[in-house]
Amino acid sequence: MSLNFIFSNKFFIKLLIIPVLFFTACDSSTSQKQNIPDAHSSQQELISSSDIKTLPGFEAQLLYEVPRGSQGTWIALTVDPEGNLIASDQSDKGFFRIKIGDDPNDPEVEVEEIVMPLSGANGLSWAFDYLYANVPGKGIFRMRDSRGNKEFDVMEFIGGPEKLAEHGNHGVLPSADNQGLFIINGNYTPPPQLTSSRLANWEEDLLLPRQWDIRGNARGIYAPGGYIARINPDATQWDMFSIGYRNPYDAAINPHGELFTFDSDMEYDLGMPWYRPTRLIHVVSGSDFGWRSGSGKWKDYYEDSLPAVLDIGRGSPTGLVFGTNARFPARYQHALFALDWIYGTIYAFHLTPKGASYSAEIEEFLSGNALPMTDAVVGKDGALYFVTGGRANDSKLYRVVYRGEKSTDPAPLPINQKAQEARELRRNLEAFHGKQDPKAIQAAWPHLDSEDRFIRHAARVAIEAQPVRLWADKALAEDRPQAKVAVLAALARSDAKEYREKAIQSLLEMNISTLEDEQLIGYLRTMALVFMRLGDPDKEQRIAITNSLQELLPGVNNDVNTELVRLLVYLKDSRVIDKTLALMQNTEEPSNPDWVGLLENEDGTVQKMLENPPPTEKLEYAFMLRNLREGWTIEQRREYFTFINEAAGHLGGSSYSGYLRKMRDDALSNASDEEHEAVADITGVNLVQEPPFEITPPEGPGRDWTVNEALGAVADHLTNRDFENGRNAFFATACASCHRFNGYGGNIGPDLSTIGLRSSVEVLLEDIIKPNALISDQYNTSIVTLKNGEQLTGLVVEEGDKLKVYPRDPEQPAAEINQNEVDSIEPSEISQMPEGLINTLNEEELRDLIAYLRSGGNPNSDLFKKE
Repeated sequence: MSLNFIFSNKFFIKLLIIPVLFFTACDSSTSQKQNIPDAHSSQQELISSSDIKTLPGFEAQLLYEVPRGSQGTWIALTVDPEGNLIASDQSDKGFFRIKIGDDPNDPEVEVEEIVMPLSGANGLSWAFDYLYANVPGKGIFRMRDSRGNKEFDVMEFIGGPEKLAEHGNHGVLPSADNQGLFIINGNYTPPPQLTSSRLANWEEDLLLPRQWDIRGNARGIYAPGGYIARINPDATQWDMFSIGYRNPYDAAINPHGELFTFDSDMEYDLGMPWYRPTRLIHVVSGSDFGWRSGSGKWKDYYEDSLPAVLDIGRGSPTGLVFGTNARFPARYQHALFALDWIYGTIYAFHLTPKGASYSAEIEEFLSGNALPMTDAVVGKDGALYFVTGGRANDSKLYRVVYRGEKSTDPAPLPINQKAQEARELRRNLEAFHGKQDPKAIQAAWPHLDSEDRFIRHAARVAIEAQPVRLWADKALAEDRPQAKVAVLAALARSDAKEYREKAIQSLLEMNISTLEDEQLIGYLRTMALVFMRLGDPDKEQRIAITNSLQELLPGVNNDVNTELVRLLVYLKDSRVIDKTLALMQNTEEPSNPDWVGLLENEDGTVQKMLENPPPTEKLEYAFMLRNLREGWTIEQRREYFTFINEAAGHLGGSSYSGYLRKMRDDALSNASDEEHEAVADITGVNLVQEPPFEITPPEGPGRDWTVNEALGAVADHLTNRDFENGRNAFFATACASCHRFNGYGGNIGPDLSTIGLRSSVEVLLEDIIKPNALISDQYNTSIVTLKNGEQLTGLVVEEGDKLKVYPRDPEQPAAEINQNEVDSIEPSEISQMPEGLINTLNEEELRDLIAYLRSGGNPNSDLFKKE
C-alpha cells in the first residue's frame, strides 16, 4: 500500500520521530484486515456482564477483551460512516476498526488494525470525510481514505498544541452547525496560536495573592487553563471559544445544538474554600469558568464568570455522549451519559431547559468494580458502546442494550417555547462575540440587566468586543444597578486605564444599601476588577469606599461577607480584623457542600472528611486575613493562630495541612517581632494529623514478590479478609509515607483512596511491584543538577524561591535548595516509588493489603465479611 503524507515542515519534523516500526508496517501486508485471535474475538458466545449493575431493563454485554500485548489499552472511540467502531490505544499500538455483527444475541466481533504512523489519540471523531485525532504531545491529525477501499492513505498534521501531558490534548467533535470542530484540551496544554477569540482578553484577576498548590501541581500554569477552541475543517482558523477549566476530557452536543463538558475536580483541595468538585458545564461562547491554579479558582458567583449546571463531587470524568439515536426509552434518549474513570460509573444527566441554560438531575446509569471507563458512543444499532482502559489497565469493549417493555421509538425533545426564545436571544448576542459590529452595542445594551445570567453574560461579552471609546461614556452614565455592575465590569476588563477614576466614582455613586444580594456580589466583584485592571483608588476614594463597605459587614449572606472582607483586606483597612475574627468564631457547625450525598460512591477520603468536617467557610476568612500586616493586637494574633491549629484537627485532601502551614507562614511573615514572640508557643505545632490507630511492623516472613507469585497468592483469596491487618500493612510498608488513603498518609504521590475502584488485582500488583513500568507525568521523578555539579534525584516540588527534592526512600528527608542554585532539571525514567515495598509481607498480609485497597478502605466491604 502506498501512503501519501500531506505535511508542513512542522509535520516533517514530527514524522522523523515516529518509530520505525510504523514505516515497516506501512509497506507490508499487515495493512490488510486481520481478525485478532482472542478468547472474546469473532464468533464468540455473547457474554453478559453479571458483575455490572444497570438500571432495570438495561443489559451490559461484554463483547471483546483487548489483548494488552498486541492492542494495548483503548482510550478513545468513534463511529465511521459504515457504522464500525474505531478505537485508539493510549500508547503505541495504533488504531483499530471494530466490526460488530447484526445478531443481537450472538454477534461476530472482528477487530482489524488500521495501519498508520500514529497512535495515542485521546480524542477521535469522524467529520468532513476525515478521521480526526487529537494526540497528546503531537497535535491534531486527520486521516482519509481517498481511494474508497477502506484503507487510509492520506494523513495530515493540521496543527494544535504539542505538549505531552495527561492534562493535555483531549476531545475533538464536530460543531452543531457542521462547519467546524471543537477541540477540548486540559490545563497543561498551552493555547494554540489563535486567529480569533470570543473572549476580549483574559487575566488571572485575583485580588489577593494566591497560594500555589503545596505539592506543586499546576504551579506556574496561568489562564486560560483548560480550554475549548473551535477550528475550521483544515484548522487554518483557531477561535478561542471558552476557557477556565481544569481538565475536561470530552464534550457533547444536545439536539438543541448546545455544548456541554464534564470538568474534573482537584482532589488535593478537599476541605479548602477553593475546592471545586467535578461538574457539568454548559459551554457557551466567550465564557471563562474561572479555573486558576492553586487557591486562585474563581467563585461561581463572579460577574465575569458563569456557574456550573450541576456540581457532582469527587471523580475523574472521561467520555461524554448524548443518548440521541439510542434505542432507549425517551428519558434516556434525552440524557447525557458521562463516564467516570475512577468510580467505574456511567452517570445519566437529565437536563431541563432553564432560561437560556439548563438545570440537571443526575442518576447512576451503570457501574462496576475495576471498570475504568474511557469513552462511549451510540452505535448504528442504537446501543451504547463503551470501553475501559487507560494507564495500562485492561481494556474491554461493552455494549449496553435495552430489554425492557418501554417504547424505544425516537422521541423528540419536549418544546419549551420560553426557554427556546431565551436560547435564541443568547445566541443572537453571541454572534457579536469576538468581532466588531456597529449593531452590537444597541443590540446588547438592553440585556445587561437581565435576570438570566447567561443572557447578561452574552450581552457583556458582546460589548467588550467593541471599541471602548464607543461605549465607555454610556457605561458611566448607566443608572440601572445590575446593568451598571455588568458594564463597568466590561469597562474594567477593557484595560482602559484612563477610565480608572471615573469608573471608581461611578461605583461610589451607587446606593449599595438598596442592592439585592446578587447585585451586591456583582458590585463587589466589579470593584475588584476595576482595582486589578485599571488601578487603585486615590486616598479620598479609598476612605469613602472602606467606610461604605464597613457599614455592610457583617451581613447575613456569606458570599457577600467574603467579598467585603476580600476588598477591605486589599484596601488595608485594619477595622476588618475584628469583624472577620468574629465571623471565624461563629459556633455553627460547618455545613456540608451541596454535592454531598448526591452520589452513592463517595470515597473514603470524602467520608472521613464528612465525619470531621473542616471549617471551610471560616478558612476563607483566615486565608484573606493572612495578608494584613498592620493593625493587629496580640490577642487578635493569638486568636488567629489558634484557629489555624484547631482547623488542623479536621481532615481534608492531600494538600489540606500544607495549605494551613503555608497560610500560617504567610501570616507570620506579616507579623511584627513582638507578635512573633507573643505567638511562638502556638505557631510551632505540627499541622499534619497522624492516623488514630496503632501501626505495627509486618509479621512476615516476607519474600521478593514477583507479579506472578503475588497474583497466585492473592487470586481467589480476597474474601474473609482482615480489615485492620490490611490497613496496618498499608501504613507499615511505608506506602503511607508518600500516599494518602482515606484522609491519612503522605502527600508526595497520588491519593490512593480510589485505586481499588478502577484497577484489577493484577494491575494493582503490577503497579506496586513494577513501579517503573508506567509513571504519570504528574509524579515524574527528576534529576536536578546544581551549578556546583551535584545531582539530586527525586520528586521536585516548588515552594516560592526554593525547591524541595523528595528522594525515593520515604525515610529520608527532602533536600531543600534555592532555585538560583539549579543548573537544570531533567525527567528521570525511574519512578519515585521504590521497588520491593511489599517484600516484608507474608501471603496473608499481602491478601489483606490488596483487599484493603480494593475496598477503598471500607470496613463494611464484602471482602471483610466473615464466613
